[in-house]
Amino acid sequence: MIALLARALIKDTEQKTSAQIRQAYGMLCGAAGVALNILLFIGKVLAGVLSGSIAVTADAFNNLSDAASSVVMLLGFRLGGQKADRDHPFGHGRFEYLSGLVVAMLIVLMGFELAKTSLDKILHPHPVEAGGMIVVILLGSIAVKFYMFLYNRAYGKRFDSGAMLATATDSLSDCAATTVVLAATLVGHYTTLQIDGWCGILVALLIFWSGIKAGKETLDPLLGTPPAPEYVEQIRELVMAHDTVIGIHDLVVHDYGPGRCMISLHAEVSSAGDVLEIHDVIDNIEKELQEILGCEAVIHMDPVVTDDGITGETREKVAALVHCIDDAISIHDFRMVAGPTHTNVIFDAVVPFGFRLKDEEVRRKIETAVRTLDGNFHAVVNVEHSYAG
Repeated sequence: MIALLARALIKDTEQKTSAQIRQAYGMLCGAAGVALNILLFIGKVLAGVLSGSIAVTADAFNNLSDAASSVVMLLGFRLGGQKADRDHPFGHGRFEYLSGLVVAMLIVLMGFELAKTSLDKILHPHPVEAGGMIVVILLGSIAVKFYMFLYNRAYGKRFDSGAMLATATDSLSDCAATTVVLAATLVGHYTTLQIDGWCGILVALLIFWSGIKAGKETLDPLLGTPPAPEYVEQIRELVMAHDTVIGIHDLVVHDYGPGRCMISLHAEVSSAGDVLEIHDVIDNIEKELQEILGCEAVIHMDPVVTDDGITGETREKVAALVHCIDDAISIHDFRMVAGPTHTNVIFDAVVPFGFRLKDEEVRRKIETAVRTLDGNFHAVVNVEHSYAG
């Protein structure tokens, strides 16, 4: 159904990665979610009234909250697609993350309310009915929700949308919840066991868990997460494809919403090269990153001594010593400043977050290791952490 609607309503579908097409699919899926969830709400309210099942009625209101969640997702895509302006120069893409977070909060709230209602049913049980129409409505609801899970997951992965993936997670949990409700209705009708309230509690826990999971998935990019290793490797390959660049470090990716990112990095270049020529190469690299990856790029040039044999040889020895401490440590911005009494060996050491040693311990170990090369060497080490994972 979504594919047919997309062909009819969304033009230029060959530009699948454009922000406009992404927004259009998000709004289409959100509108479809509103319509389907309202239909499910009406059907389940009818089934709940006829059967006298609190679990069915509660599941109906769960679908009503899902309709509200779909409205939030639709608004998130609509607002997130707005162009950059004076107050928001990086665009409004994070509205989508916010909409996904609101969806997750609504899921958690519905789980809490359902748990309270189910507890009351446990304390005050009464028989339930399970006519053929009720069973058909619940089976149809499971099928519709599974379909919603499939298309939200497919388009969520295709467009890397946290809001759509959160909705997919919610739809799958709704499938499980309605299955439990159907089982409770049948058991309550054909046996003397009154498990309607207990099944309602189970449904509430499923909904609550899916809300927490969806919330984490949408909150993480708002707080800031490292870029995917594949994305980092793409950047590295594009930059290092230019012979002028000797190495890169201090890569930072700033996420301002899906398809809106800004990167900054330091590119090591020969200090003996012509600064105007090097600057031209760096400008071209920034343009390539914009054209190929669709991101704004700012590159800082770091001049590195390449024609001094002593500096190069010492750098290799220091790097080997640092790897002896731990292979996870890397160094950059290496230079040597000779004085009358000692030589400062200056560089940055990069360690991963959660490293087994504290920064001060890393610094002391490196300083001791450098002194083993030459008693006149004095290491000036700046310990830093990688923003690229």
